[in-house]
Amino acid sequence: MTHQDIFEKYHSEHLQAFTALREHASELGEIARTCTEAILSGKKLLICGNGGSAADAQHFAAELTGRYRRERHALPALALTTDTSALTCIGNDYAYEDVFSRQVEALGQAEDVLIGISTSGTSKNVLKAIEAARKKGLKTVMLTGGREGSSPVADHTLKVPSTTTAHIQEMHIFCIHVICENIDEAVLEKSNA
Repeated sequence: MTHQDIFEKYHSEHLQAFTALREHASELGEIARTCTEAILSGKKLLICGNGGSAADAQHFAAELTGRYRRERHALPALALTTDTSALTCIGNDYAYEDVFSRQVEALGQAEDVLIGISTSGTSKNVLKAIEAARKKGLKTVMLTGGREGSSPVADHTLKVPSTTTAHIQEMHIFCIHVICENIDEAVLEKSNA
């Protein structure tokens, strides 16, 4: 297979996945609304995931605490994937499946939003974080892929229409940017009112 063949195949798969994602626009809109309402109410977003999804969690938090596309004040968002002391302490003293739930117990407050990102939808530590968040009265969101075996455990679950990890990750970052765009629009509209 030549480079051009690989490019064309990957490009075609990517376009198919994103075309199918259009069918989930209303679900994504509900998630964006949940996150936006929390931010406008002075609440925060807590975000977690493993591997590439951990990087997505950090990217999401950075878009809000820094800047997405337009200048505005910093917004409260925290990736639960960045504190290596907490991750290694909890992983060692308890279990790796507790690394996010313990942080949710410590940092989460009622009406905050926990966003779990898992391409498979079966990451035990993400599922336990959602469970801990629900117990504390947080709203919960799950971004996952279209694999069998993952079932909705959050208030809002978006299963992007792919079973290919790379395409799931590409759609997750797209969804994160759509959520950020919605939040920015609402925050800037409120500050200009």
